[in-house]
Amino acid sequence: MSEIDAFATDLFEEAKRFLEKAQEAVNAESERAFLHAALLVGISSLEAHINAISREMSERPGLNVLDNSVLSEKEFIFDKGEFRLTNKLKMYNLTDRILFVSKHFSIKGRHLNTNADWWSKLHDGIDKRNYIVHPKYKHDLTYEQVKSAFEGILGCLDEMYITLYNQHFPALGRHLDSTMKF
Repeated sequence: MSEIDAFATDLFEEAKRFLEKAQEAVNAESERAFLHAALLVGISSLEAHINAISREMSERPGLNVLDNSVLSEKEFIFDKGEFRLTNKLKMYNLTDRILFVSKHFSIKGRHLNTNADWWSKLHDGIDKRNYIVHPKYKHDLTYEQVKSAFEGILGCLDEMYITLYNQHFPALGRHLDSTMKF
């Protein structure tokens, strides 16, 4: 397991533990803090998993500059008659990157089922994360909303693993039970 894979896994275990802590909270203030932490770290874990997968896919032969731009999130320029990557960050929408990776690197012509329940849960979770990261007004989270976002994350990662590697996401069996005890 690579360093980024291990880190992504640890992040999701932390996020699940924060969700468990929210359920154990003794007051609304601590529940709110744990729900915020769970969602933020959970979506960060998804991004780390997608970055790890993207890094692996970027090592495949025959990729063009645009492919590598999306996979590495690096800007590209047209200079002296050719396209090349720069070291400047070029962020792409997370769900667009997920779709890009699954469409360009799927085995046996498989594609992600964006009509599945996990896809809408994932989008809702990302939207809720964005409300916290880019607040314009107060948004309250519930345990069920964060749990649903995590189900979206697990569904996404499992379907990506099936699409790309022909196997289930290794942590799927633990569902939302954290291995951490803090």
